[in-house]
Amino acid sequence: MIRPRAYLGLFLLSAATLAFEINLTRLFSVAQFYHFAFMIVSLALLGFGASGTALAVNPGWGHVPPSSSLSGMSLACAVSILGAYLLANWLPFDSFSLAWDRRQAAVLALHYAASAAPFFFGGMAVGILLTASPQTASQTYAVSLLGAAMGCVVALVAPSRLGGEGTAVLSSGLSALGALVTYPARGKAADGRKAPLWRLPGWLLIAGLLAFWFLDSGLRLSGQPALPLLQLRLSPYKSLAYALQYPGAEVIYQKWNAFSRVDVVRSPGVRSLPGLSYRYSQPPPPQHGLLVDGDDLSPIVLPNSDPTFADYLPTAIAFHLRPNAEALILEPRGGLDVATALALGARRVTAVEMNPLIVEAARHLYADPRVRVIVESDRSYLRRAEAQYDVIVLSLATTYHPVRSGAYSLAEDYRYTVEAFQDALARLNDDGVFVVTRWLQVPPSEEVRAFALALTALERMGRDPAQRLAAFRGYTTATLLVKKDPFTPDELANVREFAASRAFDLIYAPDIQPEEVNQYNVLPEPVYYQAFTGLLRASSRAAWYAAYPFEVAPPTDDRPFFGHFFKWSQAGQVMAELGKTWQPFGGAGYFVLLALLSLALVMAGVLILLPVAVARVSRRPDGPLAARQVLAVLIYFGLIGLGFLLIEIPLIQRFILFLGHPAYALTAVLFTLLLFSGLGSQLSPHVAHTWALVALVVGVLSIPRLLPAVFHLALGFPLALRLGVTAIVLAPLGFLMGIPFPTGVRWMTGTDDYARLIPWAWAVNGAASVISAVLAALLALSFGFSVVLLVGALCYAGAWLTALVQQRAGGPSPR
Repeated sequence: MIRPRAYLGLFLLSAATLAFEINLTRLFSVAQFYHFAFMIVSLALLGFGASGTALAVNPGWGHVPPSSSLSGMSLACAVSILGAYLLANWLPFDSFSLAWDRRQAAVLALHYAASAAPFFFGGMAVGILLTASPQTASQTYAVSLLGAAMGCVVALVAPSRLGGEGTAVLSSGLSALGALVTYPARGKAADGRKAPLWRLPGWLLIAGLLAFWFLDSGLRLSGQPALPLLQLRLSPYKSLAYALQYPGAEVIYQKWNAFSRVDVVRSPGVRSLPGLSYRYSQPPPPQHGLLVDGDDLSPIVLPNSDPTFADYLPTAIAFHLRPNAEALILEPRGGLDVATALALGARRVTAVEMNPLIVEAARHLYADPRVRVIVESDRSYLRRAEAQYDVIVLSLATTYHPVRSGAYSLAEDYRYTVEAFQDALARLNDDGVFVVTRWLQVPPSEEVRAFALALTALERMGRDPAQRLAAFRGYTTATLLVKKDPFTPDELANVREFAASRAFDLIYAPDIQPEEVNQYNVLPEPVYYQAFTGLLRASSRAAWYAAYPFEVAPPTDDRPFFGHFFKWSQAGQVMAELGKTWQPFGGAGYFVLLALLSLALVMAGVLILLPVAVARVSRRPDGPLAARQVLAVLIYFGLIGLGFLLIEIPLIQRFILFLGHPAYALTAVLFTLLLFSGLGSQLSPHVAHTWALVALVVGVLSIPRLLPAVFHLALGFPLALRLGVTAIVLAPLGFLMGIPFPTGVRWMTGTDDYARLIPWAWAVNGAASVISAVLAALLALSFGFSVVLLVGALCYAGAWLTALVQQRAGGPSPR
């Protein structure tokens, strides 16, 4: 019988591991890059599978008294959380030199092992409890899920007060508190045996971890900086690291919130005016540099600067076409586009910025009486706003990244989808102008994709794009102008005059002639004009996209990966250049996922097959279990392990649009699914297993049709209401997803032979989740979220079929 304090310890341990997992994504997004955060966390899930394998290979570990095992595992988890963070921080992985520096592979492997350790100990705790008392699997699994749900809340709330580093310490402290709660008292374990030998060192270690937790938390809550030992070290390739190399540069502002770290750098070397015409002959205005997660430096133009520079920026054309405009600026970051609009006579500027820390950091600009600040996601505002605007500017919020680097191909960007462009155009006056600026790439790629987005959005609105689009380029950027009504001759003359006076080259206009292009920034071939006109005039868009050397088809809300340009036709060149260029992984982020999937398959295979190689499969008195019976168990638990994350991950990515930021989506979706999965697990003995799986498959298959309707209806709601809608939509799925695992464990309690398979089933379930975490990202990138959900539904359908076949064969099965 498992005692209540053991469940309390498990609750705290689960909260600690989940909070650490979410916080890892933040820490590695700041210290490294987005896809490395994904890699570390996905492979950390190997810890759960490894714990099941360890229990299967060493069955005696499953018979350790629960209080002693939980205390030991919680203490080990607390130590490993701190150790994993300190190792990753003080022995950083250099992805850019991996191709030629063999030592980086060892560093990466060490990071994987360290990141997996806390999850190994957390998984061991759950596996031991399941093995020791399979009859109470519903309660054990429920407590684990509910604790994980609480960890989501911790990961959302703590960073704004403690920072990312402090949240790692908090996770360690929660696990140490779990060790304290379950520690054997009065020299005896719960079953009367002697307390473990590590009693005194264990007490000292728990006390030390808790004291460290309180000291660090106290310093941060009082506004003092982090302990030097914990301060996060950034990759030398991050923009912040570069900015601080300039003599005299210093960070004058740094704050964390639930989804970002914002830094402001004061430096005479900050001179960022993307797209500025080289015919501007004056010194650039003094600026500070604003960075989010240590990257993508955005200028903050200081007060009382000479505003004449604004007229030489490409977005100035909108205010030439619409003087005295009512302007809407979407995600202006440091506010360069806001400053441009004010300098060029905009009547009023509405700035929609999701991150309140950015508004605080550039407060002098956003406090201008002509500026109205809306702190929410731009998609939500566009859906709920009733105002119409003369000018809408989609700010260039990122610095230049070569598309072949692939470093940002895994990032969802709901600002650059067909539906987003439709939302923006819907808020324009009939003669209004929508302005989009992107970095020039060679061959043309991101600027072509932006053009494809505008073209497709106009066509979906029933308008002829040929008469409503214009584009020009400078030395580094391309600017796209989109209207709901056709451009007039006067407007086109204005565009030509503006471009010529600033040495900007026309790319496209409704009446453009070939001799007008490639006049100032001369290229061997007018490749941008050729790409834009080729796309617009193509008889088959699908065929044109298929033939183009990069993937430039317009992203949608179901596949919002604007930065993903990889095609398999590039594979030969990428592999030929491996180790010969400065780009990480040979220049294609897609190969990161493929390499990770290969590694996940190998590791999962090892975890699943190791018990066969090391230990004999359980035997009944009259002979061994039939291979078919063992295989049925493994297939069932493998399929529900695959299915859970193949549903969870695309839902997180899809709800980024609805909730406005990945951190909100991650927290809200995980919290809801885990909370209601816990309730489903608790009530699973009273729910028909077969019908629960059927209902789950039907529910998952309905999601791709349900979510667009819900988002269309509620995207404009306030955030609190959208969180409520999220819970209502996902609660039934979460409840049903919590039923298959504990029911499967009860399946195996009928005989001792099946019961001995529980640790192995736990290993298979964890190993499958590692594969599905990577597979979900790969499928979403290639085919979209709907396909990932379909595959997840098929996994649960396969689990249902496995149970049904086992039941009809007369063997034990979930009922």
